[in-house]
Amino acid sequence: MKKHTQNYFDYFKIDYDISTGYHDYIYCEVCGKISVDIHHIIFKSQGGKNNVENLIALCRDCHNKAHAGILTKEYLQEVHNENIKRSC
Repeated sequence: MKKHTQNYFDYFKIDYDISTGYHDYIYCEVCGKISVDIHHIIFKSQGGKNNVENLIALCRDCHNKAHAGILTKEYLQEVHNENIKRSC
């Protein structure tokens, strides 16, 4: 399991098993569909970290929109910050 995915799962208390690859469903933080990716809001190539504040769960459609710039980093950060507040 990638470190950023493990950090996200641990923070949001998502059940997973590294040996089998099993994990609970994760939902896209933008649209609510089943998530397929834990996305770096600020790309690692641009100095983004693997901390939970920089990681957002996205479905394939929203992930593609994020990389195309349709979903801006600012928008993703705003949505994600609200989810972090709710998890406390």
